[in-house]
Order: sequence, then structure tokens, then C-alpha cells
Amino acid sequence: MTDMLDAPAPDLGAVKQRQQQAWASGDFAVVAARIVLVAEHLCDTADLHAGWRVLDVATGSGNAAIAAARHGCTAVGVDYVPSLLEVGRRRADAEGLAVELMEGDAEALPFPDDSFDAVTSVFGAMFAPDHGKAAGELVRVCRPGGTIALASWTPDGFIGELFRTVGAHVPPPAGVQSPMLWGTEAHLRRLLGDSIASLETEERTFTFRSESAQEFVDFFRTWYGPTLRAFAALEGDARDALEADLIALARRSDRLGSGTGAIAIPASYMEAVAVVR
Repeated sequence: MTDMLDAPAPDLGAVKQRQQQAWASGDFAVVAARIVLVAEHLCDTADLHAGWRVLDVATGSGNAAIAAARHGCTAVGVDYVPSLLEVGRRRADAEGLAVELMEGDAEALPFPDDSFDAVTSVFGAMFAPDHGKAAGELVRVCRPGGTIALASWTPDGFIGELFRTVGAHVPPPAGVQSPMLWGTEAHLRRLLGDSIASLETEERTFTFRSESAQEFVDFFRTWYGPTLRAFAALEGDARDALEADLIALARRSDRLGSGTGAIAIPASYMEAVAVVR
């Protein structure tokens, strides 16, 4: 009888590089424009104080950083996709808001310890391949008594189903934890551990709206990097099968039940606010 060997640990650096390429494809800023309300609501729930210095991690095109600036905060956003940061700068300039947007990695934030009064992330830090390292960075740069506020898709919600559907056709990297775990209180408590004094969570719903299930899939296929890359990895019948499964998912999830017309898809996410010890 031969000994069973442990599976090799995934190369998280390579995973991150592929993720960066995926998020740089399509144009996530187009998707982010539809979910602005999530960032606005999170910043209000976090009770950001005017005058606070706030960091938004994996800011994309700046939704939460801009929301923090509207609260009168000194807002900084970091992301590893330069083109998204440039969109965010244009948005902030158009609104007359002072927001600093810079390149940065959620797993190695370019700031000293205790640099911020609050740290936010909206569907961003959850996608870092090393969950523990990303969570540790959120805590490290936030001062004692400061606030960490996160919005993360839940594993049993629509986006969790979407990722599982895509993963059935294009499997995710082996050995890498699902980003949807960030949308569970138990996982978040394990990640933050004794570094926080309190954690409050609430499940909320964002509704995706489209003219049809086909339009919804076309939108994600065109603009949402991970979905775009999944389609690009397939050909012929395999690509058609992914499209069919996503259309079926959208129709099944539609709360309007129209069948062929406009759809409204409730997507659950967890809003979490922690106080650093």
C-alpha cells in the first residue's frame, strides 16, 4: 500500500496574477456603476465620521472611497488595476471630491501600521487568494478602536450561484478558498480573531435589473472580467453550454417571473462592521 501524499499547496502568487489579468479585462467600472448603492449604504452603516482618514481596499473605480469622501472623510483607495483607478479619478474630479487613488495590493498594503481611522472594502478584499493575509492587512493599517467595514457576497446567494455555475464549466484554481466565505460571519470571525473587539453583521440584498435574462448574461460576459475570461477559455458547444446555464440561472433567480421580459434578481451580501481592538 502506498502512502497518500498531500496535494501541493497552490501557487497563490500565480493565482493573484491571473486574477489581476481577469479584473483588468472587460471593464469592471461598468459593473461597479450599477452597484454604487452598496458602497453608499456600507459607509453609512459604518458611521464614518467627517474628518476621519479612510482607506478603501480593492477600490476598483472608487465606489466606497468616493462615498467616504462624501461623508467628509479624507479618502484613499487602493487597487491593482490601474485603468480602474483612472476611472475613479475622473469620477472624483467630476464631483469635486478629493480622493487619492493609488496602486496597491490587498495582501500587502503600502501603509504603516495604524494609518487609518476606518478601512472599507466592497466586494474587493474577499477576492484576495490568501484570506488570512488580506484580513491581517485590514487590521494592521487600522488604528486601535478604528472601524473595518466590509460588503461581501454570500455563498448561498445569487452571486455564489453564479460563481458555482461558471466553476462547473471552468473550474477555479485547486486548493484556493472560495471568496464567498467572506460572506459568512463564522469565516470572518476566524479571519479577524482576537484582533477585533466586536463584529456586527447583517445580510442585505442588492437587486440586479436587466431587460431580459439574455441581456443580463451578455452584460456580465462583456464587462465582468471573471465571466469574460471564463467564456474566452471555452469554445463551441462548451461555450454555448455555459451561456445556456447562466441564462437559466438568471431566469430561475428572477423574482418578477416574467419568463421573457425584464428581470430583477435579488443578490444577497453580508454587511460587516468590526471595531479593532
